Amino acid sequence: MGRQASIVNVLKTGDRGPRKTGSTKAERVELLSRVPLFSSLSKRNLRKIAEAATDARYRPFATIVREGEPGDTFFAIVDGTAKVVRGTRKAATLQSGDFFGEISLIDGGPRTASVIAESTMLTMRLSRATFSRMLKADPKIGVAILQEVARRLREREKPLTA
Repeated sequence: MGRQASIVNVLKTGDRGPRKTGSTKAERVELLSRVPLFSSLSKRNLRKIAEAATDARYRPFATIVREGEPGDTFFAIVDGTAKVVRGTRKAATLQSGDFFGEISLIDGGPRTASVIAESTMLTMRLSRATFSRMLKADPKIGVAILQEVARRLREREKPLTA
């Protein structure tokens, strides 16, 4: 794409184009360490998950996940921005470092919102099937995640029982 066409694209969509071509394992580990579900995992286990994840690119206005559809993939945003839409209302903006779909790794339940790319996006994604295979191969990961889920549930219950 020539410079003039690139400028026109920025003016039309606000998209400055891809800034990164792919994520590194170190970036993936860093992203995963910020996800509450994975926060108690060792660096070794985070690296295993990072190795199993893949990159996915999305163009502006692409729907990444759709509200109400079964969830089977976790995403962490490496580069770009997206909007979270519930019904017809914009609920949030996501950017580099944010993530969505982590509970889908566990239950595969319906998505509670749609996520739509606002710019060209690079994401790290992890499918439920891949994650399940990892848990079977290394049950310690599953135990650590269950402990984190239980801790978070206990924290949420404290105000109810106090």
